[in-house]
Amino acid sequence: MKAVGFKKHLSLEDKNSLFDFETPIPKATGRDLLVKIDAIAVNPIDISVRMNGSEEYGTPKILGWDACGTVVSTGEQAVLFKKGDFVFYAGAFDRPGSNAEYQLVDERLVGHAPEGMDIADVAAMPLTSLTAWEALFEKIRVNIDDVSDNEKKTILIINGAGGVGSVATQLAHLAGLHVIATASRTETIAWTKAHGADQTINHRQKMAPQLYELGYENVDYILGLNDIDGHFKEMAEMIKPNGRIVSITGNKKPLDLGLLKPKSAEFMWEWMYTKSYYQLPEMITQHESLEKIAVLLEQKKIKSTANKIIDGINAENLKAAHALIETNSSIGKIVLCR
Repeated sequence: MKAVGFKKHLSLEDKNSLFDFETPIPKATGRDLLVKIDAIAVNPIDISVRMNGSEEYGTPKILGWDACGTVVSTGEQAVLFKKGDFVFYAGAFDRPGSNAEYQLVDERLVGHAPEGMDIADVAAMPLTSLTAWEALFEKIRVNIDDVSDNEKKTILIINGAGGVGSVATQLAHLAGLHVIATASRTETIAWTKAHGADQTINHRQKMAPQLYELGYENVDYILGLNDIDGHFKEMAEMIKPNGRIVSITGNKKPLDLGLLKPKSAEFMWEWMYTKSYYQLPEMITQHESLEKIAVLLEQKKIKSTANKIIDGINAENLKAAHALIETNSSIGKIVLCR
């Protein structure tokens, strides 16, 4: 099968940063599905893994953590899917990714793809939807069905126009929360409001005074999707007593958690790959969450965040997608279709 990979961590200027190669089609065993991939999406983690590291791989490493496609075979223990099912998923961090013609993925991480949607719109959704879902409904512990109670609560989503933010604003709005999202440009403000934000503030300026101008001294919840090092002090200032903060971005310097102590506020990390990386029993919840997300997409209660579509899954096109994300100004998701 054809695939795109790399052996050394290089910048895009190097011709070997990503390259096309061929490798045998893997065989499904256990609870794995073998999926023939129709479309993939690119995420910031693809760029992070490609760029960061010193090791050199003997066999090319295949990136990619968003895909939709058709099940072509199943392992002997697989029970959730059958040959011919159209599926979508974000996969596991420590296995070969979706930048290939075929991929093995544990069925507990897979959902039946929503019907009636373009493949590009489907492929854009798994990783960001799972991240937003887990952050909001597992970590912050918002009850998506208790709209009347949630209407009394406010959430601040930092970086509302990014991939995760574009889904989190929709899910938080659907749950009934008052959603304040950050955006700094005319186009990102418009995008964020179109995806569920009630109000916006600019994360490139001091946020607490802007929040106060909107009439809020603090917020019940904060979802941090950008630069936790730069924003943590303000996050601690803006969170309510007994509030909850979740971040998906890693810190490069120690966080002063003592700032949260007077408020008895909770701080949690969200990493979508934790369940599969540690083979936790709750891996199956990602299948269950994707099934719910598919229904919401079919019912048009949330919408796809695909914003740029590139025709062809190959090294040249993946380099172009990586370059766009490296600008730190992309909106929504970038999708490649076969």
